[in-house]
Amino acid sequence: MSSSFQGGDRSINHRANARLSLRLSLPHPLLPALKELASATAVGHGFELADLQVLAHMQPMTVQIQIRRSSGEDVTLDDCAGFSAPMGQALDNSAVLSEAYVLEISSPGIGERLHSDRDFQTFRRYPVDVIHRDTEGTEQKHSGTLLERTEDHVKISIHGRIKQFSRSSIISVELTSPTG
Repeated sequence: MSSSFQGGDRSINHRANARLSLRLSLPHPLLPALKELASATAVGHGFELADLQVLAHMQPMTVQIQIRRSSGEDVTLDDCAGFSAPMGQALDNSAVLSEAYVLEISSPGIGERLHSDRDFQTFRRYPVDVIHRDTEGTEQKHSGTLLERTEDHVKISIHGRIKQFSRSSIISVELTSPTG
């Protein structure tokens, strides 16, 4: 679902989508202010901010926001589309962004990174990819079934064998399809 809004001298394209793509993002100095604004806007509409990324290398810049329902219920495409307008309005009314941007609203789903304790609890027994650095600093990827995340470790089952990763060595844990 896609809709366009012309606001002032900025052209804004709001898209609600459920994408299954990998995303690369760069840390951006506006991230803290954007997260604060998005979180407050989400709470005001019955959602929580699950994740926010700024893709500054895109022209125009892309702001990707993931929301989840505060009640724990599933977020629908209509929820994403409905949240797009108030979030766009909040961004337009703030002084956080001064350039054109694309706003993408989605919910965590397949192909998404797990971040919070809630994510790890919700997706226990789901197939995941764990990307981590080994003791030599080499990046490695292991695919298996998520068992648990503790304060110190993430455990997955790889063909019935339990493999434990130190959280400090983990780069990311992402949901994947059962076939990888």
